[in-house]
Amino acid sequence: MRYALQWLLSLIFIIQMYIAMLVVGVLYLPYALITPDGALAGCHAYCRWVIFSLRVLTGMRCEVRGTPPTHPVLIAAKHQSFLDILMIFHAVPRGRFIMKKELVYAPVLGWFGLRIGCVPVDRGKRGVAITKMMAAVKSGAQKAGQLIIYSQGTRVAPGVKVPYKVGTAALYLQLGQDCVPVATNVGVLWPKRGILRKRGLAVVEFLPTIPPGLTSAAFMERLEREVETASDAVMAEAGFRVSD
Repeated sequence: MRYALQWLLSLIFIIQMYIAMLVVGVLYLPYALITPDGALAGCHAYCRWVIFSLRVLTGMRCEVRGTPPTHPVLIAAKHQSFLDILMIFHAVPRGRFIMKKELVYAPVLGWFGLRIGCVPVDRGKRGVAITKMMAAVKSGAQKAGQLIIYSQGTRVAPGVKVPYKVGTAALYLQLGQDCVPVATNVGVLWPKRGILRKRGLAVVEFLPTIPPGLTSAAFMERLEREVETASDAVMAEAGFRVSD
């Protein structure tokens, strides 16, 4: 009975979450048309609503640990579900994502993503897209912010091993900025697939900064080690048994 109730509340949460995306998109559209700051405000408002309604309806609480960066940096994060996208974005003042070009055509999400400065990329052409973004920032056409990339390239379920892609190192070398790794356990409570959203504490943790200047190999080794170690720790807190 308890499982059935939690499943039903999760379904209600999911339905209202997508309705809220449309509502927030319409409400903030005039502001977003005037200035990209309006789109940014709309995205932050949506994140607040999802995090609030998630706790009220399903009992899942969200916690951000560490120190979210406020200056221009590269954020290299673990990706387990849609929730870590919202939590990381909401924790920083001007986040933007490396996103698949196909998402540009997604209703509301695609247009607002472009408006806040997300970088749509074709497979294999990330370097060109980032060069254009950096030029736009330098010219003043786009404000500097926190560039968020998922180092494994996709959502990865807890306990599944997926290699880290060297594209993150290429960005780290190209940007010449600090890199802030981010660990998470959200996939334990909000799975990659399925409807059930579990009660518990969902965590994203901003880890110590990796300064510029490392070699590609040294950077990737440190990034993977620190993110995986911290993610295993917070997943264990959420009741997930981490295998050796």
